[in-house]
Amino acid sequence: SENSSVTLFREYLRIDTVHPKPDYDAAVRFLERVGTDLGLACQKVEVCQGRVVLILTWQGTNPRLRSILLNSHTDVVPVFEEHWTYPPFEAVKDSQGNIYARGAQDMKCVSIQYLEAIRRLKAEGKSFARTIHLTFVPDEEVGGHKGMEMFVQRPEFKALNVGFAMDEGLASPSDTFSVFYGERSPWWIKVKCMGSPGHGSRFISNTAAEKMHKVINSFLAFRESEKQRLKSDSSLTLGDVTSLNMTMLEGGVSFNVVPSEMAASFDIRIPPTVDLKAFEEQVATWCRGAGDGVTYEFHQKCMDQHITSTEESDPWWKAFSGVCRDMKLQLKLEIFPAATDSRYIRAAGHPAIGFSPMNRTPVLLHDHNEFLNEQVFLRGIEIYARLLSALASVPPLPAEG
Repeated sequence: SENSSVTLFREYLRIDTVHPKPDYDAAVRFLERVGTDLGLACQKVEVCQGRVVLILTWQGTNPRLRSILLNSHTDVVPVFEEHWTYPPFEAVKDSQGNIYARGAQDMKCVSIQYLEAIRRLKAEGKSFARTIHLTFVPDEEVGGHKGMEMFVQRPEFKALNVGFAMDEGLASPSDTFSVFYGERSPWWIKVKCMGSPGHGSRFISNTAAEKMHKVINSFLAFRESEKQRLKSDSSLTLGDVTSLNMTMLEGGVSFNVVPSEMAASFDIRIPPTVDLKAFEEQVATWCRGAGDGVTYEFHQKCMDQHITSTEESDPWWKAFSGVCRDMKLQLKLEIFPAATDSRYIRAAGHPAIGFSPMNRTPVLLHDHNEFLNEQVFLRGIEIYARLLSALASVPPLPAEG
């Protein structure tokens, strides 16, 4: 008696695409099978060895018009099974209809909702002027460097002729639906402090540890100021402030040896409103202030600050927001606090919205006992069917002749 869309969702959740060894081949075979069943054209693009982007296409009646891109990633993050009530790759459904699995929210739900929305529209005999492409990409959870980042550089991506893209968002515990029109820029910085070594029994001057102490104090003082700014202004969300966390600390060889070198790593997420050059100068000032022999290097430095228009004069946003008004969906516009593949799509010059239709749902991406209720999942299919109808029917834009 289970809804066939829910059954398909649970089947996908059981495919083990967890890092560090995701079974991408099984995921691509599954999705290709569903796409073929729906009569969608299929293309596979190997962006690098072992990393395939699957493209499923519903051709529009006017292929010259720019297309709608529905993006989702196939990989999921690791689990700590001892903290899960149910095995994380069995997609157990409890008596309340909650489906427990890694990827239930992030983001296998969205992949199946896209497909099932198209199934519904095709069953109703619908067709649209604009082509709809679905892309299923690898490696988003490890930065997208062997996935979307490479894919947007390829001729196969350019041939998609993208006009507007949708990608993942977040669950919302309230009645509202979160909509993300931009992202913070992720910076991963490693600070190295060189100092005088010696015996652990002496008061040695100019040590690496003393310099590191100053570095950490400067970085964490800024962290506290941003934390308080978020706390004191109810109009701000996490995506509106710069978050900073020290995530690794390295150094030392023995209890009785003062090391000549120490290093600290920081994960920093910077909103699009911040001047990135000025922020890097602030980082440099903190390092200079800690003394000589203090340097920093980037392990990730995203400089893109593109945001997608949410003005009613924008035809894509007008179509998106119009459906939400008609369905009485209350939207909350936000900057995404972490990073998704949308940043690569926006950097390539295409408007992109992050949206996962999951309200009244706790945010459990990357958490233990990740789940999604089947009724919320099914409602999402209905929402996507309405959104696709509107977006794929946006009239020709001036640039399209």
